[in-house]
Amino acid sequence: MQRIVICGAAGRDFHNFNTVYRGDAGVRVVAFTATQIPGIDARRYPASLAGTLYPEGIDIVPEAELESLCQREHVDTVVFAYSDVTHAQVMHLASRALAVGCNFALLGPQATMLASHKPVVAVSAVRTGCGKSQTARHLAQALKALGLRVAVIRHPMPYGDLARQRVQAFHTVAQLDADECTIEEREEYEPHLAAGHTVFAGVDYAAILAAAEETCDIIVWDGGNNDFPFLRPTVHVVVCDALRPDQLATHHPGEAVLRMADLVVLNKVDAAPAANVASLEAAVLTLRPGVPVVRAASPIQIDAPQQLLGRRVLVVEDGPTLTHGGMAWGAGYSALRKLAGVEIVDPRESAAPNISRVYAQYPHIGPVLPAMGYGAAQLTALRATVNTSRAEVVLSATPIDLARLGGFERPIVRARYGYADTGSPTLATLVAQRLDAAA
Repeated sequence: MQRIVICGAAGRDFHNFNTVYRGDAGVRVVAFTATQIPGIDARRYPASLAGTLYPEGIDIVPEAELESLCQREHVDTVVFAYSDVTHAQVMHLASRALAVGCNFALLGPQATMLASHKPVVAVSAVRTGCGKSQTARHLAQALKALGLRVAVIRHPMPYGDLARQRVQAFHTVAQLDADECTIEEREEYEPHLAAGHTVFAGVDYAAILAAAEETCDIIVWDGGNNDFPFLRPTVHVVVCDALRPDQLATHHPGEAVLRMADLVVLNKVDAAPAANVASLEAAVLTLRPGVPVVRAASPIQIDAPQQLLGRRVLVVEDGPTLTHGGMAWGAGYSALRKLAGVEIVDPRESAAPNISRVYAQYPHIGPVLPAMGYGAAQLTALRATVNTSRAEVVLSATPIDLARLGGFERPIVRARYGYADTGSPTLATLVAQRLDAAA
């Protein structure tokens, strides 16, 4: 019997198990390891999800214990199953596995993509923070405008009770409150809900897909990090970042995702130098010759900029974009710097211990506060960092309504960013043409 460890981050790892290993009596998955997300290693994958071959469930342990785990459990193969890490990091982990005698494996699209009987428009990206989510929302709106019933299936973020999160369907923001969703989940779900899109997510994507298919004419897969889709796409849209033109082929599985693309979006062309945009397009066409390319912007709108003028302002940005996305700051900080008479407050000066650890782990982050809220302790630390700062007002450039979470003692002004085509044919036109051709 093959003995396997799956290295993950509460997403792709569970999906790979469910689709490839769950019912295989010739395989024993002895553990998942966890990284990237705080606190997800203190759990078990429950028996109700693991299936009849695993009546006690499966342990989830820290990735730091990989070598001792492999030796203790006589592991044959280590399967890598998370995203947005450099190619070098993948091979360092492979080297750790090889050094203790294990095979090292990656499961690909053929083995892990689920087939739908509805058309699927999948939106992926080469890195976290490229603008994938607003692109997915834009396409969902465009498809809805054609009279189609759209269901959004979101890449997983099951950081709570896994059994309870097996299949999730969100129709209202109140449901996010009831399910005690983390800030990261809210960042992805709230804007879709505000646009009237039902969002499906959870752990068991075969069951999630079946639930979504009951409600819709077409599915939009809204990917996470730079992972490839869990569903076999009819049209696969991949987003690149003109502010990071040198990162097309540096991270896994972003390079693979780009090589899979049916359509490529060069995003943030409004914010990047023209030379960057040109070099990005040339690099895309070198890796994926002949692929249709669309240029797009991520316009940002501050709800009440007059409330910021002459004030001390602390900027809160999307968490994953700053952490494993590698950005020093995001759209909020960039927009704020264009306003005259504003003093930007550095949140590192007032960072609570739980937030200080984030800055220590990701020293590239600039004078902005990542919206860390994977659990109650981090949310408390986020509030404390804001409330003890010198700031008079907060500019929230995370996609969620931060004020709705309560406990912040400063007024909060929202900054919102979206998708905008900068040429023709538009992305929605190209997607519609591809769907028509596939029908």
